[in-house]
Amino acid sequence: MSDVNGPTGQTPASNGPEDAAVATAGAGPGAGAEAATGSTTGSAAESVAGAGAPTGSAAVGPHPTAAATAAEGGRRVRVVLVDDHRMFRTGVQAEIGETERTGVEVVGEAADVDQAVTVITATRPEVVLLDVHLPGGGGVEVLRRCAPLMADARQPVRFLALSVSDAAEDVIGVIRGGARGYVTKTITGTDLVDSVFRVQDGDAVFSPRLAGFVLDAFASTDAPPVDEDLDRLTQREREVLRLIARGYAYKEIAKQLFISVKTVESHVSAVLRKLQLSNRHELTRWATARRLV
Repeated sequence: MSDVNGPTGQTPASNGPEDAAVATAGAGPGAGAEAATGSTTGSAAESVAGAGAPTGSAAVGPHPTAAATAAEGGRRVRVVLVDDHRMFRTGVQAEIGETERTGVEVVGEAADVDQAVTVITATRPEVVLLDVHLPGGGGVEVLRRCAPLMADARQPVRFLALSVSDAAEDVIGVIRGGARGYVTKTITGTDLVDSVFRVQDGDAVFSPRLAGFVLDAFASTDAPPVDEDLDRLTQREREVLRLIARGYAYKEIAKQLFISVKTVESHVSAVLRKLQLSNRHELTRWATARRLV
C-alpha cells in the first residue's frame, strides 16, 4: 500500500496557511454547519516523508486488523483533517476517505487553529487527525481549546497527531495536551486507517520510534529544563533549524515544508539572529549539542 502521499513533482507556491476550512455533511451533533471554503485541488499531496523519520514506517502496535474488523462489522468513524497544507489534506482524503472501502468518513477540514476549533465543534467527529504546527498557536492550542470535547464522557472527540515532525518536544507536547497518539507522515494509508479506528476505541497509537519519547518523558519525575534560547524560536523556525542541522539544502527544505526557498532563507536568517550565530555550521553544532538533530 502506498504511503499517505500523492504524486511527486508538485511544489505548492503558497507560504502561508490555507484560507479554507470545510465541514461537510455528516451524522452527529452539530453536523451541517459549514465554514467557508476555497477550492481544493484534484491531486493528492506530494510526499512529506522526511526529516529523520523512518521511511515507510508503519504505525504501530499489536492490532493490525482493527480497521478490517471494524469494516466487517459495518463500523464507521467520522474524522476531521487539520493541516495547513491543502494538498496534503487532499492526499489524505484520497487515501483514506473512501468510506465504503475504509469505514472512514471525512466530515471536515481545517487549516489553522481557529478553523479547527470551529469545524470540530460543529461536526463533533470521533477522531481528529491533527498537525502539530499550525498557524494560530499549533496543535497544542487546538487541544487546549477542545479540552471540553475530549472530556465529554458520552461522545468524546479523540485526537491523533499526524505530523512531518519527529521531534521529542513535539510528540511530548501534544500527548501532554491530550492527544491519544502520534504518527508521522510516512505512515501508509492502511496503517493510518487502522490507527484511526484504534484511537476511536481509546487505544494509544504511536509510530514505533516515537513511543520511546513518551515513555521516557512520563517515566521521569523531573521536569525537563527550560531552554530559553530554543524558546525564542517559533515552531516553523525550529523545523527549519532541525532540517538545516541534518544537512538539507534550502530547496529540499522548501519542498519538505511546502514553502518557498525565499521563505526558508528568511527563517534561517531569523534563527541565526535570535541565537546569535554566524552561519549554518555554527547552527548545526548548536542543534547537535542540544540533541535536536
